Amino acid sequence: MKIAVCMKQVPATSQGDMDKRTGVMIRSGLQAVVNIYDLAALEAALRIKEQCGGEVHVFTMGPDKAEMVLREAFAMGADEGYLICDKAFAGADALATSYTLKQAIQTTDNYDMILCGRQTTDGDTAQVSGAIAEWMQTPRLNWVTGIEVLDGDTIRVEYCMEHRTVTAKVILPCLMSVERDGFPPRMPSLKLKISGRKKEIHHITMADLEDQDPEHYGLKGSATRVKKIYPPEQTSKQALLCMEKDEAAGYIADILKKFLEEDDQ
Repeated sequence: MKIAVCMKQVPATSQGDMDKRTGVMIRSGLQAVVNIYDLAALEAALRIKEQCGGEVHVFTMGPDKAEMVLREAFAMGADEGYLICDKAFAGADALATSYTLKQAIQTTDNYDMILCGRQTTDGDTAQVSGAIAEWMQTPRLNWVTGIEVLDGDTIRVEYCMEHRTVTAKVILPCLMSVERDGFPPRMPSLKLKISGRKKEIHHITMADLEDQDPEHYGLKGSATRVKKIYPPEQTSKQALLCMEKDEAAGYIADILKKFLEEDDQ
């Protein structure tokens, strides 16, 4: 069983600024961490590996410092790590990112399964995993909470659909985005962390891809542009009121009434 896991490095804070010309978030100077949702995808892959054997390969797209994502993945048990890094990939939206990941994954190997986190904490679009599957024309499942390998070609999957959980048999290959609640990540191993520092990280650039048309990547290949990005306003002064329940209900009703009147105007 060969499993590809897509992971991303994201800013550790929601406070940030944007390049006014390109509409891209300025990430330099911001502390970076591994996207927490992607750790669940890696955990799911490692559990499958423990159940039936195989290899777990991690792909991350970003600058050189994104190697830390792969080092952390090695410390948890990943076998190989691929850094997709090229200036031509910079500024990509969900569409261009998914196409780049698809090209990199297909260039590397034929995988039985591709696993992604539900979303990223910096973009929150939750669109990349579905777009990868669409580019590859492979079956996909979202909101997966359980995976069981039945044989070399079939898995049993539990996934959420609004107010109920569905169980389905899926023929491989396929792509899935997994839920954090179903796959809480393990603690990194000290032994693997030490050995992971010495492991080779494979670099993938534009020259390694089958499609080398620069119009399909980065800002040029993006279908959307960010108009404005800003943190929510924060107030330093907050009032603490103590009153009886009837008085509090009336106070809240008056505030809501004022909001409704302002909206009508």
